[in-house]
Amino acid sequence: MSVEAVVARVEQLQLLVSAAAAPGGNGGQDFASQLTAATSAALPAASVATAAPAPAATVATAGAAATPSALPPGVPYGAEITAAAQRHGIDPALLAGLVRQESNFDPTAGSPAGARGLTQLMPGTAAGLGVTDVTDPQQSLEGGAKYLKQQLDAFGGDVTKALAAYNAGPGAVQRFGGVPPYAETQSYVQKVQAFAAAYRGTPTSLPYSTV
Repeated sequence: MSVEAVVARVEQLQLLVSAAAAPGGNGGQDFASQLTAATSAALPAASVATAAPAPAATVATAGAAATPSALPPGVPYGAEITAAAQRHGIDPALLAGLVRQESNFDPTAGSPAGARGLTQLMPGTAAGLGVTDVTDPQQSLEGGAKYLKQQLDAFGGDVTKALAAYNAGPGAVQRFGGVPPYAETQSYVQKVQAFAAAYRGTPTSLPYSTV
């Protein structure tokens, strides 16, 4: 029963009480029977009181489950990037910088080579990471964070090498012992780290060794 219906029932009860008290009004058994009938009809209101807290509980649960963004206000997918980064133990600012460079926060972005999504995963890489839809922002962020974490672990936590491996492949980084002498990869590493520094609030030039 809606709130409006409950209010109408209450008004009906008030009229019955007034009628019973007025001279010539219905009293005794007539009033008792009408009051019983009206009260019984109003009983569904109890279900309204019981059901009402449910949506509030759902909202509270959703709010508790949401991860606040660790990034500056206005960064697209800030909360989702933060959550994915924290799940995989990496810096949210670094993941945000990677997404900025890879797709400029466009989940429909694609490259001529076939990489797609926020974190520009190749089909084979995405499949290996358990990503079934690279255009889904949450899946892409989860897969990208997982892959970046794999590169960080593979290269002893070296961010520069991990980013180079993300861009050019771990094999190339191993062959050259560091950032490969590819203009695209060298620019990529610098830009991602610069974006990450800006998201931390510490913009700076980030020189690195290609060795």
